[in-house]
Amino acid sequence: MTAQAADGLQYEVRIEAPAEVRELLQDNLDLVRYRGNERIDREQLQRLVRVAPEQIRTLVATDGYYSPEVSATLDRASSATPVVRVQVTPGEPVRVGEVDLALQGFAPNPEQPADRQFDIAALKASWPLRRGAVFRQSQWESAKRAILRSVVQTRYPRAQLVDSRATVDPEQRLANLQVTIDSGPEMRFGELRIEGLKRYPASVVTNLNQIHPGDYYSEAALQAYQSRLQDTGYFASVEVSADTSAILTEQLDAAAMTPQQNAAASMAPLPLLVRVVENKRKNVSAGVGYSTNTGNRASLTYDDLSVFGLRLKSALTLETKKQTATGSFYFPVTPEGYNDSIGASFERSDISGEVTSVASLAAKRTWGTPLLERNLTLELLTETKTVGGIPSSQSKSLPLTYGVTWRKLDNLLFPTKGYALNAQLGGALLPVLTDEAFVRGYLRGVTYLPLSANSNAIFRGELGGLASRSKNGVPAVYLFRAGGDQSVRGYGYQELGVPLDGAITGGRYVATASAEYQYWFKPQYGAAVFYDAGNAGDTISALHPKSGYGVGGRWKSPVGPINVDVAYGHAVRKYRLHFSLGFTF
Repeated sequence: MTAQAADGLQYEVRIEAPAEVRELLQDNLDLVRYRGNERIDREQLQRLVRVAPEQIRTLVATDGYYSPEVSATLDRASSATPVVRVQVTPGEPVRVGEVDLALQGFAPNPEQPADRQFDIAALKASWPLRRGAVFRQSQWESAKRAILRSVVQTRYPRAQLVDSRATVDPEQRLANLQVTIDSGPEMRFGELRIEGLKRYPASVVTNLNQIHPGDYYSEAALQAYQSRLQDTGYFASVEVSADTSAILTEQLDAAAMTPQQNAAASMAPLPLLVRVVENKRKNVSAGVGYSTNTGNRASLTYDDLSVFGLRLKSALTLETKKQTATGSFYFPVTPEGYNDSIGASFERSDISGEVTSVASLAAKRTWGTPLLERNLTLELLTETKTVGGIPSSQSKSLPLTYGVTWRKLDNLLFPTKGYALNAQLGGALLPVLTDEAFVRGYLRGVTYLPLSANSNAIFRGELGGLASRSKNGVPAVYLFRAGGDQSVRGYGYQELGVPLDGAITGGRYVATASAEYQYWFKPQYGAAVFYDAGNAGDTISALHPKSGYGVGGRWKSPVGPINVDVAYGHAVRKYRLHFSLGFTF
């Protein structure tokens, strides 16, 4: 470590110490921090060397070492550049001894059953700095903040840390800890107050409220309510809080109150306050893009947040292989949490020689949370299909489908650990507006496994099957194909299926699997190697897997993960570029 300065003294600092101690000193020791400073001369350098041992003892004490052996010497004979040699033998660290966690207040509420009482035992068990752990100042401060935070997030938002002491015995190498927390009064939620609504009905706010007057204060409940409101699309910003200002106003004359009046006021319910800034009612947007699955893309969207009290979302998307027009009306979420919608769409696609035109009317209900999401969809479809030189055929169908998605991920936008699973079961069983009865099941999943701080593995798979007397009359969208960015890479979009008169059509069955290894050179940038395999066919024995493998680049962009892959399709003996954005689950 040699310092270069325009006018200051050049010198070198050599620290001999264990790695964690050396890093601490390199970041904080004045001898290191002031290298290169133009005001440092020989006299100032000697002063820094003299005071260095005391500063080192103070620094390493924060890391748990209270009896170190320290020396700092200035060597000017070894070279033209002065060398400061720092030697530190930290010795045995001080460890946590007795932990006395005193809780004031937290009295059991006789009006509540045992399972609704505040769990004091769990609070004490959550204390993170255990007996025998190395006593580090940063962890000591962090532990106090963490346990206080766990209290104020619950029914005691006015809890305070009234005392904390760490008594260190360097000879015994023990630190006895004492922490005292006062709970303050239990607080409950009061009535709902809404600020900022102008154009939209209050039901878009009240129907999503799962907090009832009299419920104990909970920061988690506030955050969940705020998240639900933000997801509606009605608001540019949302703030959900407990209105403590209302309680403070009521207590302005607290000095004149009797002790009984003051105690009653401190227990007054906290109004639930929702402040919103509404989104503009109408929004039009246009865009262009490119997909390695469906080619060039141009899109136009129109949204209206208040059409007869409903939300309208519509879009026109023109792609090389697919053209789609959709329009849906969304009802306000019901108090029970149901999100209902009705819509119509028209789609024309030309995929691997199969040309389909599908018009549909659909009614859909969704409910649940991002961790467990469910939906029920009833569709009426009419389809015109042309395959190769075979004359066009028409069909209609009225299928009902139930879907459920489970997510257990460390991050919904950039997952690195956990899994997601989607299952669908449905079909058209009744001879009502249906040319061919069928039953269809589908399952797909993805698992993320962290391998190290900089790497992880991803495993993906899907299975699907359809039962019917004949494929004729079953809408092509309910048959199965494989291939493309999110399926078997190395092959074109839905290129794997059942050959028919020079075209590729959907099959009764599908099975695909993928394994991928990712390594992150930097937090935002990484690389991957992968192997995909799978196929679709009309019989299980026809599912001869087609494989694809290759390498790719990864970027954690602000809008989600961007994946660029080069894959080799073993069956077609061709390389193909794949581009995808986001976590599709």
